[in-house]
Amino acid sequence: MERLGFIGLGRMGQAMASRLLTAGFPLTVHNRTRSRANALIAAGAVWADTPSEVAARSDMVFTILTDEQAVEAVYRGQGGLLSTDAPGRLFIEMSTIRTATILALAEAVEQRGAHLLDAPVSGTVAPARDGQLLILVGGRASDVERARPALQVLGRRIIHLGGQGAGTTMKLALNMTMACFWGALAESLAIGRQFGLSLDAMLDVYLDSPVAPPALRSKTPTLLGETSEVAFDVAGVRKDLRSMVATAQDAGVPAAVAAAALAHFAAATAAGYGERDLAAIVEYLADVARRTARPVFTLGEP
Repeated sequence: MERLGFIGLGRMGQAMASRLLTAGFPLTVHNRTRSRANALIAAGAVWADTPSEVAARSDMVFTILTDEQAVEAVYRGQGGLLSTDAPGRLFIEMSTIRTATILALAEAVEQRGAHLLDAPVSGTVAPARDGQLLILVGGRASDVERARPALQVLGRRIIHLGGQGAGTTMKLALNMTMACFWGALAESLAIGRQFGLSLDAMLDVYLDSPVAPPALRSKTPTLLGETSEVAFDVAGVRKDLRSMVATAQDAGVPAAVAAAALAHFAAATAAGYGERDLAAIVEYLADVARRTARPVFTLGEP
């Protein structure tokens, strides 16, 4: 059984690392904030003070990090994963970042004698806990097969989409669609509520219509204030949208809809909604409408 390293212990990272540890893999962990590793250490994981120490103790290293700056620091910063040669090591990068960034990183990894898979996931914390993520992989087929025993612990399906960068590009496409849906939903619900329609009634109609994705049903308790659990926060969507819009520009694709969604999520983050679940974008836009305008007419009596 290969020795695993895991760097990045946010909500998703903790859930994924815990599954790998429970499956019996020897696991070394690192995170910028050590306290997030306490439960894993108590369960048998080994702490490393730097990413380079993780690399030295591991055959395969998983990374799932906040943004491109964090990825660069972990891989190429002082004491980073690539601070020494790493012959034969396999890095599995699962962050949501620009395609251009993952391609440049793959080249740097190869120069150290190692290999890289980009393997971002579709799914939030609950599927991560249950090993039900959809794992989107780019890289060599032989590296995918090497990683498969560990990836199968994390996901319900592993999809090898092509060479390096393919998994990342697919993840950006998926998340762009999701973010634009939530931006449009927030706008449409705000319009209805301004004219007196109740949120409950509108959601009931949405959920009985062809336009509602499965994610809307799972988020309905959050929208109705029945739970405050955060699966994917507003600031995280804003960060991902930046990568999506930048990658669209790299590809020469107009991304006006994604840019508009980015404006909503950026404004919501600035207004203090950043740490709330992405569904909070609905309440943010409703609040903006209530505070800034009145409808020019009212609906008739029922």
